[in-house]
Amino acid sequence: MTATDIPASAAASGPPKQGPFGRGLALLRNTWRGLTSMRTALVLLFLLALAAIPGALLPQRSLNTQKVDEYIAARPTLGRLMDRVELFDVFGSVWFTAIYVLLFVSLIGCILPRCVEYFHALRARPVAAPRNLSRLPHHVTTEVDETPDESITRVRSELRGWRVERRDGGPRARDGEITLSAEKGYLREAGNLVFHVSLVALLAAVAIGKLIGYEGQRILVADGEEFCTTSPASFDSFRAGLELDGTGLTPMCIRVHDFEADYLDTGQAEMFTSNIEYQFGEDLTTGTWRSAQLKVNHPLRVGHDRVYLQGHGYAPIFTVTWPNGETRTERIQWAPDDATTFLSSGVMRFDPPGGMFPDADERRRNQIAIEGLFAPTASFDGTLLSSIFPDMLDPAVAIDIYKGDAGLDTGSPQSLFSLNGELINQGRLVKQDRVNLKPGESTTLPDGTVVRFDGAVDFVNLQVSHDPSQMWVLVAAVTMMAGLLGSLVVKRRRIWVRVYPAGTVAEGERRTVVELGGLARTDQAGWGDEFDRLVERLLGDDARHEPATRENRKS
Repeated sequence: MTATDIPASAAASGPPKQGPFGRGLALLRNTWRGLTSMRTALVLLFLLALAAIPGALLPQRSLNTQKVDEYIAARPTLGRLMDRVELFDVFGSVWFTAIYVLLFVSLIGCILPRCVEYFHALRARPVAAPRNLSRLPHHVTTEVDETPDESITRVRSELRGWRVERRDGGPRARDGEITLSAEKGYLREAGNLVFHVSLVALLAAVAIGKLIGYEGQRILVADGEEFCTTSPASFDSFRAGLELDGTGLTPMCIRVHDFEADYLDTGQAEMFTSNIEYQFGEDLTTGTWRSAQLKVNHPLRVGHDRVYLQGHGYAPIFTVTWPNGETRTERIQWAPDDATTFLSSGVMRFDPPGGMFPDADERRRNQIAIEGLFAPTASFDGTLLSSIFPDMLDPAVAIDIYKGDAGLDTGSPQSLFSLNGELINQGRLVKQDRVNLKPGESTTLPDGTVVRFDGAVDFVNLQVSHDPSQMWVLVAAVTMMAGLLGSLVVKRRRIWVRVYPAGTVAEGERRTVVELGGLARTDQAGWGDEFDRLVERLLGDDARHEPATRENRKS
C-alpha cells in the first residue's frame, strides 16, 4: 500500500462545499428518509391514537351541536379556547388531518422498498452452507451406510415444502462433499407486508368514505311519523363529504311506529328499542313497506346506508281552544336537559285558525306561545317541578303561557327550544299565566282561550350514514388481522445439510458423514422442538445431537 501526498492547500480547505441546490437536495433526502422510517410510522400511529382521545371524551359538532354549545356556555373562556383549536371537531381538524396524511405517506414510503426487497428475496437462491455447522444454535452429525449422493437425495425428498438448493463441491470442500441449503417461512414477511398494506388500504377507505359519504340526523315522533331522504332539507342536521354537493342522495323512506326504553331501578337505561318500517329501491315504486327493529348498536343496514337509533326524548302535546271554539293541537320535541331524569325544556307556538282574524297584524297579536319544563315522572318541591325517573310514569309540565307576536311569520329563524327574549322585552309577547298541569288538565286565559295539556309521546333521533367504502373498510380490517396472524405464527428458519465420505471404511462398506445445522430468526418460538422432529425424520434415532455452546461457537 502506498501513501499519496496531499497538497497542504487542499488539506486545509477540507471537502468541497455544497451549493444551495445540493444542500436543499440533501435536506429533502434526509427528511424523506426520516419520514419513511418504521420508527416514524410507529410514532405517527401513536400520535393518531392519542389525537383521537379528545374526540371520544368531548362532545363533537358532527354528532351533537347542542351539547357543544352547552359545553362552551358552561366554560366560556376554556370552551372558546378549545373551540379555537378544533377540539370539538377533532376528526375534521387540520392537525388530525395532518397526522393522518403523514402516517399515510410514511407507511407507503416504508412498504414499497420492503415489497421490492421481498420480491428479490423470493427470487434469490438459498444461502450457501456455513463452513462450520457446529457453530449454529442447532447441530447434528451422524454416519449412515449410504453414498453421499444417496444420502443427499433421500434428505431432499423429505424436505417437502422447503426451498432447496443443492451444491456439489466447492473451493474448500472435501472430496465428494455435497451440501444442501433449505429455507422455509417466507410467508412471515408476506404476512407483515399484508398487514401494512391493509393498514394503508384501511386508512384510504376511511378517507374516501369521508369524501363521498354523508351523515344526517332527523327527529321523528314515535307514532307513525315518517320522512324520506330526498334532499339535505329533509334532515334536521346534515353533514356532507367534501365531494358531495347535496344531490344524488340514496332514496329511502322511514316510518317510526313506537319506542320502548328499558330502565334499571336506578334510572340507568338498559336498552332502547324502536319498531320501524322502511322503503328502499323498488319498494319506493311498489309502495311496499318492510318491517325492522332498531336497537342501540344494532342499526338498519340497507345498501351503503346505515340507520342508527341515536337517542330519544319526549314530545309534549298541547291543545289550544280559542274563544270561538276553534282548536289546534300540536306536539313537538323538547330537549332533555337532564340525561338522568329526562327533565326537558322547550316551547310551542300556535297561530290562530285561518279567517279568525282577517287583519294580519291582529292575527299576529293573538298568537299563543308556551314555554316551560316537562317531567316524565314528576316531583313537586312546593311549586317547583323536577323529575325523579326517566320513564314516563307520572308526567307533568310547568309552563308559562304568552300571547302576542310569537315570531312565527317574522321571516327570521326561531329557536326550537326557547322564546325570543327580545319579543318579551319589547312587550310584543306578554305573559298570560304560569301553571303546573298534568295530562287532561287545562287553564283558561283572561280572554277565554283554553290551554290543555294532553300528555306526551316519545320521539327518536335517527342518524342516516351513507358510506360506500364501508365494505372495503371491513375487507381491509379482516385482511390486516389475517396478515398480523400470519406474521406472528409463521417462523422463518434455515437448515443446511453437508454430506461427505467417511475417512476410513472397511472394504465393501459405504459410510457417509451427514451434518445438519439449523438456524431460525426467532429461536425462542419453538424452533428447537421442530428441529428435533426434523432430525428424527431425516436422520433417524442414531443421530448425535450437538447443540452449540459458547465454547464451540468460538472455536
